[in-house]
Amino acid sequence: MATQTPPESLRFRQLDTIHRLADRIESIWRTELDLEPYEMPEDLGYVEGTLEGERITIENCCFQTREFRKLHLELAQVGQSLDILHCVMFPRSQFELPMFGADLVGGRGQLGMAIADLSPIARSEQLPTYRTALDQLPELTFSQPRTFPQWGDIFSSDCLFVRPAGAEEEQKIIDRIGDFLTIHCRQARAAQPVTRDREEELMAGQKRYCQQQLQNDKTRRVLEKAFGDEWAERYMTQVLFDVL
Repeated sequence: MATQTPPESLRFRQLDTIHRLADRIESIWRTELDLEPYEMPEDLGYVEGTLEGERITIENCCFQTREFRKLHLELAQVGQSLDILHCVMFPRSQFELPMFGADLVGGRGQLGMAIADLSPIARSEQLPTYRTALDQLPELTFSQPRTFPQWGDIFSSDCLFVRPAGAEEEQKIIDRIGDFLTIHCRQARAAQPVTRDREEELMAGQKRYCQQQLQNDKTRRVLEKAFGDEWAERYMTQVLFDVL
């Protein structure tokens, strides 16, 4: 395993849809939020290894803001067969905000999976202000919707989870994720701090979200094969879903 500073972003070697979504996410973050640096563990920001004879590369980009303790964008590639984009925004416990998450997985020239959601972490389900904004988005249809995993009860009724079919559906995905993200950033900027008791409830909800996501065995198995069990556990719990 090697850790170093990449010469250029991994997105330039990935599927065009992933490249464009990574650019869209960063553009919205920079436009809508006041970003500050987020310190990553030195050996977890950019890593290279091998998986069944193919090079695996992982690149992480993180920020923080008044409203979010961590904005995380991960790009990963396994040889010529697998491209991944993973993004999660972790709210600070002082603000009643859902979890924004998005993942794209593809390879050999096409996307195989896309998921994006504003997942509620409070008992109240989706916040009224989000509901109003989401209801104004145009209805989308996809030819190949997918079924949630057993641990997927954390996702909302607005969750986008599909196998894209062609360039038109891939563009719909980029646009809808951009819509989710813009709504989220604007709602976050307007958010006011909650009471201490409410903070504890919100943090418990965020921990449950992370714990459910950590049940994704596919991600863990890939990391264990490439970097070993100990490193995979550390990466899963300190970078992907750090349950504070």
